[in-house]
Amino acid sequence: MTPKGVSLNPNSRKTKFARRFLCALSQMRNPRPVSSSNDEEVRKRSHKIKIAAYLSMARTVGSRRAWSRALLFKLRTRARRHNMMIGRRSLCLKKKRVIKNDPQGELSQTNKLRHLVPGGKTMDMCSLLEETAHFVTCLATQVKVMQTIADHFDK
Repeated sequence: MTPKGVSLNPNSRKTKFARRFLCALSQMRNPRPVSSSNDEEVRKRSHKIKIAAYLSMARTVGSRRAWSRALLFKLRTRARRHNMMIGRRSLCLKKKRVIKNDPQGELSQTNKLRHLVPGGKTMDMCSLLEETAHFVTCLATQVKVMQTIADHFDK
């Protein structure tokens, strides 16, 4: 008997994502228990899990979608930049993230959507809506798979 919401089709998006995500999680196993970790370690670990989830989702979709190509490019670029900065980390102070207010008022709804969808800044309106629909579907799949994993390990 399979758990509710689990597909047995090995070619389904859920199964492919779950396989990739579990593989990524198993590679980042931490030998220390989470309870002994400080807040910074917990924050770093949750950030790694978030990146693993996005990377698994984008790799599952592949290069067929603009949002997945943009997300893969962004994650590759960040990884390269991170690897270059490891040696310089002791010299640099950590910068605080500043959220800028739009001086001309509220952003239009379309521009807000362009900022939410990876790669959306360069899309025309029709492509943006199509990519948004697919991106939201994949996010919903991601949530379902992660909830199933959490439910499985919660028992």
